[in-house]
Amino acid sequence: MIKTVSADVDFVKKLNNSKFTGFVHSTFNRTFNIKCSQNNELYTIACRNVDNGPNTLIIDVDNIRPMEIAVNDQVFTKKNILHIGNKLAISFENVNQWISVVPGYPSNEEILNQNLKKLKKFIDIHGKSGGIKKHELPNSLFEAKMSNMLEQRTNLLLDELAEDRMSSAFEHAISIIGLGPGLTPSGDDFLVGLFTSFSMLNSPFYGRRSFCEDVVSKAKTLTNDISWMALQKASTGKVRESIILLLNALLDENEADLFLSLNKVLNIGSSSGTDIALGLVGGLEANIKAGGKLYVSTSID
Repeated sequence: MIKTVSADVDFVKKLNNSKFTGFVHSTFNRTFNIKCSQNNELYTIACRNVDNGPNTLIIDVDNIRPMEIAVNDQVFTKKNILHIGNKLAISFENVNQWISVVPGYPSNEEILNQNLKKLKKFIDIHGKSGGIKKHELPNSLFEAKMSNMLEQRTNLLLDELAEDRMSSAFEHAISIIGLGPGLTPSGDDFLVGLFTSFSMLNSPFYGRRSFCEDVVSKAKTLTNDISWMALQKASTGKVRESIILLLNALLDENEADLFLSLNKVLNIGSSSGTDIALGLVGGLEANIKAGGKLYVSTSID
């Protein structure tokens, strides 16, 4: 029996309120994904060295591979225990529950502006190349072309958002879905960071959150299941804990916390963390530029 360290509150509700059944969708060294038969969403089982996230349950192990979890293994719950075939039993009774809470937008943007400048310099030096951050010396002509496309299209997207031209911004957002290297393509990761900025209460883009949902509805057939699930959750303000910690640090004057939080995000995947961070930076800068043009709502939908 494996103990659960922590779990997303919505995942726990799903386990407690229904007979959760499904099958293993995909497996990796530190995680595996389950496709739920009830709602077709992906749910993630992760090792203790992975941070909390939407639809994620953290278990008290260091590596998934020794358990020999395989794609299509059947999944079901029984008496507060999640069973993965006859290979793994996970207790989720009295588990510590985590919830994704994106902080509100600051009334004074001075600290945010200063921190964004520091963040961009740090990413320029320490961020991982190959996705949104260009390789100085691309390995191939294809890589160079892909990198140029990502740069051009993300810049066009941010320019249109800053001018509140949502229709054309939508077209540019669609153009980067599935674009770039990685299990979760760079364009998708960038959008996860960008969408997070829309979820900040009282941000200039808070009233434009339907933009994210519209992009996600179009993205279903343009990328893979894992990446689409991350986009779908981010469109409603549900992102990994490390991203939320970075966003909180951007609103504070503690430089040590800022860089510590940024490093945790940069370590996600190969270039995924860098792509997410750049999407968050771009979204926040577009918010700032658009601030004088948009009505900032103070109500919660």
